[in-house]
Amino acid sequence: MKFEEVLPLIKEGKKALRTGWNGRGMFVVRQKGYPQGINCNKQTADAWDLNEGDLFIVHPYLQIKNSDGTHAMWVPSIGDIFAEDWQIVEK
Repeated sequence: MKFEEVLPLIKEGKKALRTGWNGRGMFVVRQKGYPQGINCNKQTADAWDLNEGDLFIVHPYLQIKNSDGTHAMWVPSIGDIFAEDWQIVEK
């Protein structure tokens, strides 16, 4: 599957992966963010020079589960965009 085919499915809430990725168990999801805002915790407040409890608005973003079990915000590389080995993760 091409990236332009898988992206709408990710937006619908599906998990997607590339067979060309080296790590096992990796996949990408859409995080809905907090469009209405969420109260800042101390870590976020310190990072953004805000007060703990301030309203923090977060737009939707892509998140990846790495092979070591950690998670991170994710932006596709040129290789990911032009790859044709995308698949939907079946439950």
